[in-house]
Amino acid sequence: MRKNKLTHLMEPSFRLYFAFLILFAVVTALFSIPVAVIQVAVVAILYLYFRRNNAMRQKEILKYIENVTCNMDSATKDTMVNAPLPMVIFRPENDEVIWSNDRFLQITGEREHMFDTKITAAVPDFSSRWLMEGKNECPTEVRIGDRRFLVYGHLVRTEEQGARGYLATTYWVDVTDFAQVRDEYYASRPVVAILTVDNYEELMKGATDNAKSAMRSEIDDRLAQWVAPAQGVFTRYERDRYLFLFEEKFLAQFQEGKYSVLDSVRQVTSPSGIQATLSIGIGKDADSLGELYQYAALSVEMALSRGGDQVVIKNKFNFEFFGGRTKELEKRTKVKSRVMANALGELMADASMVFVMGHKYPDLDCIGAAAGVCAMARKKGTPVHIIKEPGVNPASEMCARLEAVEEYQGVFLSPQDALLLADSNCLLVVVDTNRPEQVVSQDLLEAVHKVAVIDHHRRASSYIADAALNFHEPYASSASELSTELLQYLLEPADLLKIEAEALLAGIALDTKQFTMRTGSRTFEAAAFLRRSGADTGDVKKLFQNDLEGTIAKYDIIQTAKMYKSGIAVAKVDHTVGRITAAQAADELLNISGIDTSFVLFPDQEGRVILSARSMGDVNVQVVLEKLGGGGNAATAGAQVPNKTVDEVAGMLFQAIDQYLADE
Repeated sequence: MRKNKLTHLMEPSFRLYFAFLILFAVVTALFSIPVAVIQVAVVAILYLYFRRNNAMRQKEILKYIENVTCNMDSATKDTMVNAPLPMVIFRPENDEVIWSNDRFLQITGEREHMFDTKITAAVPDFSSRWLMEGKNECPTEVRIGDRRFLVYGHLVRTEEQGARGYLATTYWVDVTDFAQVRDEYYASRPVVAILTVDNYEELMKGATDNAKSAMRSEIDDRLAQWVAPAQGVFTRYERDRYLFLFEEKFLAQFQEGKYSVLDSVRQVTSPSGIQATLSIGIGKDADSLGELYQYAALSVEMALSRGGDQVVIKNKFNFEFFGGRTKELEKRTKVKSRVMANALGELMADASMVFVMGHKYPDLDCIGAAAGVCAMARKKGTPVHIIKEPGVNPASEMCARLEAVEEYQGVFLSPQDALLLADSNCLLVVVDTNRPEQVVSQDLLEAVHKVAVIDHHRRASSYIADAALNFHEPYASSASELSTELLQYLLEPADLLKIEAEALLAGIALDTKQFTMRTGSRTFEAAAFLRRSGADTGDVKKLFQNDLEGTIAKYDIIQTAKMYKSGIAVAKVDHTVGRITAAQAADELLNISGIDTSFVLFPDQEGRVILSARSMGDVNVQVVLEKLGGGGNAATAGAQVPNKTVDEVAGMLFQAIDQYLADE
């Protein structure tokens, strides 16, 4: 059948020409019979010649095609059997081997054949999923014994007994030598680490010379023991800082050991009972030693801004965090606050206009800190505006109170209006957040050249870089506390409006849970300054009152809480509730005996799952919620997870908690 079809395709279509010649002969017969007979005779001779010649040509073509096909089949068979690469053909649906050449048998250790067996029996780590996904190259190297291979292949659709299937042909390229050279290169790349004793000043304060020498010696010994296996370069270049240069292959060993040096150094205690803490910044995967050192410096800065006592690793793309679980100690000094206040005052005096912007869905701490910045700008005589987020938020009542004051008429602006007013000499002060994706308007953040940051949250991998001023203190209770500290050096208590003092006091009260958590001596000093400035604690208390409906909703959330681990309660709500209500429910759960960590989850109207976390124990909720893209501090944290259900997010949360507890 195929041969006849091929013959028909190769046959030139001259029938139409012969039909016209016969037609001419018929027409000629009407005028001259002899001429018509001659024409018919000529046409007949031409037709017989054409038929004979065409038959001979077809035979030659068919013979040629049969020879080529036969040679191709022989070449194909010979190529498959004697191919220089190991080859195997199998069914990807069930991994059943159809055929393999001798070279594949050699690399897998099979002696005879692999028919009626599965390819996974010879190569247990092999998966053919990439072929079914339409790829022609296996995304990972495949190990067979001590050899490594890159696998290439393709699929062919087949039909057997009316059923469709696939055959996969794969080619295995031995890349062991190349892989070993590559691994050796990566393993021998230099890594730079900076180790710093976080609380060196506190350790040495009040100690005798002998005690100082003993503590320094003990810290040096513990660090030397930890770095010794790496056989790198280790030296102290400042009184509280060390430089460590080693090969990258030892980094995995340090990670497997969970950076035990953090616990080891913590055992060094000053005569006054203060434990030493260590922060390590590591730079890797850079193009030069200078760039590695910059990575390490950024990492150690990140570690300190997150509270210290942890390890931060930076490569070309992001940060990795290890540790950071201990409670933060108050380490701020009045010297730094005074320097920051003077610097911020100069920036405001030189600016044409000051914009103050907090995080999305602002709370009382955010608005309180913003009000403090407004008081500073007013003292410097610089126009100031607060960027207001549209809609209702936890600080709406405080904003309304501020707008009712004469000094705040026209102070609140939308992000769009602020962009129209912004010029090259304006100053943007970001309060209560250090992450660019969390501010009310990223467009305004990118448009303004001079930016100052006042924040107390532990720094995440994304943060506002290149700020002209960065007053970032993770040891502070709140952004309002930091703003109050700056105020004390820029104006007198009488210069602060009563409503501004109450806004700042409300912000501190919110983040300290009415002065019961994350408080230090500086917290109460700030509160005392605000009280002298006219803040009424009764009016502040009213800001935290709930209506009856909200109170009932809060306790409905508490009723859904269940214990997940010892001391950890999780409340899942399957309907939308107010964020303030959820946060208050998380706070209220900590008042229940046996609960020192709480998580509340609920869906919002935009399809996200909102998490509120609180802790008063050893669990650092910020570290837990970082796994879900959230942030905050050790005692208070939150997260927003889009495109997931509450149950799915709860599963992610349980995994994050389990991982956190397993890493302890």
